[in-house]
Amino acid sequence: MTWLAEGLLVLAGAAIGATSIGGVLVVPVLSGVAGVPLAEAIAASSLAFVPAGLLGWRAARVPAGPHGTPWVLHATALSGAVCGALLVHVVPAHGADLWLAALAALSGLYGLVSLVSAQGERPMPGTAMLVVLGFAVGLGSALSGTGGPVLLLPLLLLGRTATAPALAAALAIQLPIALAASAAHWLGGHLPLALGLKTGALVTVGVLAGRSLARRMPARALRASASLCLLAVAAWYAVR
Repeated sequence: MTWLAEGLLVLAGAAIGATSIGGVLVVPVLSGVAGVPLAEAIAASSLAFVPAGLLGWRAARVPAGPHGTPWVLHATALSGAVCGALLVHVVPAHGADLWLAALAALSGLYGLVSLVSAQGERPMPGTAMLVVLGFAVGLGSALSGTGGPVLLLPLLLLGRTATAPALAAALAIQLPIALAASAAHWLGGHLPLALGLKTGALVTVGVLAGRSLARRMPARALRASASLCLLAVAAWYAVR
């Protein structure tokens, strides 16, 4: 891995730590800059989110709301992540490219819209909706090698869920998705352990730096910068 790729992975981690929407940047760095095959990059990225997931689990101290059902969300995310990890090695690379481009574009647009949109006040969705959300987020995250918040947080906030429980759920869901996807890749013999561990170390350094940066810089400026970066990644996927 080149020094440029390593630096960009740290920056991707900083975007995750500062804004919670930078997870989709890791796979493009591994595949587009480091030259790692896409399926291998997705598997390594899933493993890389384990330490970030541990940090997110610790940070998710806010109650998930009166329903008290985040474990339902985690359980279904586990099954969705296993399915997604298995599909990574079946779906054509072009299809995975399109999914990553769409996810980066939607995440960037969400980040820009969230700068001007009103905050929601609803509690967490009921059990049935959490089952659907958990499986869908686990599946989509494992297919893209992302941690979970990049999909779950926009979906909850678009449903007008209050910010505090939505953020807590998004932070907590990273660990079960990363563990389940990594286990599925490992059992299938497709997990690049050394690359995943190195990527995880670099991303975690960035996450810690991003959290520190978020306490010192305006949140709106950080979110706008990360959103524009995501849109640029989507455009890169579209034209490469």
